[in-house]
Amino acid sequence: MHRFSIIAASLVATTFAYAADAPQPLAGGETVVTPHISGYGEIYLGGLRFTSIGDTVHAAGGAARVNIPFAQRWNFQGDLTYDRIWDDDFAHWGGVGGAIHGYYRDPDRFAAGVFATYTSVDFGDFDGKASSWTVGPEAQIYFGNLTLYGQAAFGRANEDSLNSDQWNVRAVARYFVQDNLRLDAELSFSRTDQGVNLDVSGGALQAMYRFNDTPWSVFARYQLEQMKIGSTDLGETHKYLVGLRASFGSKSLLEEDRNGAAMDTYRPNEVKNLSVK
Repeated sequence: MHRFSIIAASLVATTFAYAADAPQPLAGGETVVTPHISGYGEIYLGGLRFTSIGDTVHAAGGAARVNIPFAQRWNFQGDLTYDRIWDDDFAHWGGVGGAIHGYYRDPDRFAAGVFATYTSVDFGDFDGKASSWTVGPEAQIYFGNLTLYGQAAFGRANEDSLNSDQWNVRAVARYFVQDNLRLDAELSFSRTDQGVNLDVSGGALQAMYRFNDTPWSVFARYQLEQMKIGSTDLGETHKYLVGLRASFGSKSLLEEDRNGAAMDTYRPNEVKNLSVK
């Protein structure tokens, strides 16, 4: 849980950084947005329901992301994530992930680049560990208050000395009802080749609100995933969560989306999609 504590501490740090790093208003009330370092830290708490066994476990985690612009419109973003599910009878699974993104962004039109991820999973009382890496392209297109985000990833997974090819695709729509109210819809598909295909189809809905003139946001998310191995249906999982985010270097969710740490990566309900364990 020490990694979760580090992410939580980042929320406090971003509060102090917000006043110094946020864009400054001009006398006429307009805001000049110039390339600058920005990012956020967030934590969440919720539950995960397994329909196949009729059981619900606890879920918690967080993320920290920092975006660094360079050479005018080029950007580098670094991510750190932690996800954990646990229950008194179920023991726990915990996953630590990292990602890097390199991309070009025109804040009025689009962003496009490449990314790479690495994830390590600890199965706790199940006495096992797993890891995976992926690389791929990603792009965002801006239409006024709407952002469309597409991503594809290809890589390898390793669990108990079993190496598997894997790939996934995501499509995300972010709509800003106002500068500080964001609604998300997401579709995803992931396949892991273990001699027989493990397929996970997913969808998610999320709402986020940032309090005006503060770095603080609250959000709620629902994520559904359907898992199959070959032609066998393994059932659905339903993840419900609420969370808290603290941002720095931006004054609204819309500005964060177009000038800040706006990239992310696929995070499965069960922490990993490596095998049926």
